[in-house]
Amino acid sequence: MRAEAETTAPVLFQYRRPMAPLSDFIEILWYWAGGRTQERERILPMPTLELIIQLRGHRPFAGVAGPHTESFIIDRRETDTILGVHFKSGGAFPFLRAPFGDLHNTHASLADLWGEKRTRRLVELLHESPSAESKFDILERWLLWIADRPLKHHPSVAFALREFQSDPGLFTSERVARQANLSQRRFIELFRDEVGITPKLFCRVQRFQNVIRWIEQQTEIDWVDLALFHGYSDQSHFIHDFREFSGLKPSEYLGLRTDSLSHVRYPE
Repeated sequence: MRAEAETTAPVLFQYRRPMAPLSDFIEILWYWAGGRTQERERILPMPTLELIIQLRGHRPFAGVAGPHTESFIIDRRETDTILGVHFKSGGAFPFLRAPFGDLHNTHASLADLWGEKRTRRLVELLHESPSAESKFDILERWLLWIADRPLKHHPSVAFALREFQSDPGLFTSERVARQANLSQRRFIELFRDEVGITPKLFCRVQRFQNVIRWIEQQTEIDWVDLALFHGYSDQSHFIHDFREFSGLKPSEYLGLRTDSLSHVRYPE
């Protein structure tokens, strides 16, 4: 049976899938409250950006995380109230006031991205709002207002995201660039500006995430078959990538999983 953190306070979790045009860029808006746990968690790499606003807790924070190609640790041992936005791959770029590629493997405050005055006003509005649903309403309106460019990807990036997400093991930026009538260098530049990481890194992390999802659905795992099925040249290549991204051996990962797909326990 999977080991899970012991929770000593009630947890409230709500989410919303936004309507168009935000739905093309945002997976969900989410709200989490309560839950003091007994441990920290390791967040596994994701090729996406997460916006996080801590409305109540010992460590107030309003900022963004990612996209990450390295794991990082969060502390779950405090009672928090957190509002978040989980963007789709490349979905955050219309809402940022900074080069997206500069946020690779970093955390940045919203004050740095949107300005201190604007960020403070947003947090005030969210504090004053009485329910998760009304907070979602405010956040949706704010994102539509803050977007400073057309809510669409460059056609080559939109095409590449579809291709890479359907089969990241067949990555080739050269093919995509050729089909888009761009130089390979120009395509990589466009992709990094809108997605935050290079096409090659995106495909590697996307394949790692596909492996995690596949493992979640299995009762028995043949690691050799898993590696070949997901396009790794051999098992050692798979294990190397898995350890590089997660900091864990695949067998160690199995014993540390939680109910959240990209969260694993971090033993003290």
